[in-house]
Amino acid sequence: MCRPRAPVAPDDRAPHCAVPGTVLLLLAYLAYLALGTGVFWVLESPAARDSSARFQREKWALLQNFTCLDGPALDSLIRGIVQAYQSGDIVLGNTTSMGRWELVGSFFFSVSTVTTIGYGNLSPHTMAARLFCIFFALVGIPLNLVVLNRLGHLMQQGVHHCARSLGGAWQDPAKARWLAGSGALLSGLLLFLLLPPLLFCHMEGWSYVESFYFAFITLSTVGFGDYVIGMDPSRRYPLWYKNTVSLWILFGMAWLALIIKLILSLLETPGRSYSCYHHSSKENFKPQSWRQSPDGEAEPRLPQSGCCPEGPVRIMQHPEPSTQVSCCGKGN
Repeated sequence: MCRPRAPVAPDDRAPHCAVPGTVLLLLAYLAYLALGTGVFWVLESPAARDSSARFQREKWALLQNFTCLDGPALDSLIRGIVQAYQSGDIVLGNTTSMGRWELVGSFFFSVSTVTTIGYGNLSPHTMAARLFCIFFALVGIPLNLVVLNRLGHLMQQGVHHCARSLGGAWQDPAKARWLAGSGALLSGLLLFLLLPPLLFCHMEGWSYVESFYFAFITLSTVGFGDYVIGMDPSRRYPLWYKNTVSLWILFGMAWLALIIKLILSLLETPGRSYSCYHHSSKENFKPQSWRQSPDGEAEPRLPQSGCCPEGPVRIMQHPEPSTQVSCCGKGN
């Protein structure tokens, strides 16, 4: 049982309680990065070596077949082809440009900039455009976050409205909330991750797995740039295609942000709970439960039965000068 004790000097041990949790979180984060590093290294490094060796073989075969072309000239040609591709020019067949900087292409580039996707396949080359891009992103990125937050809030309100309606009809709020949340998750998966790849399969000629990979990499704003829509010079794309994909990106990012927020709330380490007695110079002792928040501050909670484990009693200084909190719990 927790018993009140006489006021003592403030104890500075409370802020140090968050240190072990922070260290464990950083270790888990580094371990997860190490896991990704090892897996990608094992899976991708052999393919990268094979690709490099194959390119060198083809290069030397070309030099042997065309003796009038020397190595430096071929390297210069390759650099020119790469630079032309990055600028949006195509040297295959009679196609010279994919219209990246036309009106539709410029709109798609603006969307990829403010959403921080940044595929990397297109970038401004003039100094004026680069300077404008800096200020455009400086204002556009916060504006995009505000829009995503508002859209996510509207989606959340819709889920809560459905939960209240179902709860009133079934007289079971818990079941209604579970059903509304599951419906929102499944409908979002269907609208933003499962159905759009079918459109990409038809318009881009990708497989469904490749299209699903592009959809997730885009909505998560990773944006590697290995798969980008509208990049095949042998295909003709309608005007509505990139505009529709831009709207899909906006609403899909809002939905995925809600899902990631839910995952974060599940992964965050809960604060320690203590059963405490709150007392001040003007009140009698009142049982109250306090919870240490992730930032190290004490937050009041409702008392729970049987939540006072055996352990030493500590005195925590309350932000008010005349108030202290006496807690019992297992100290570390």
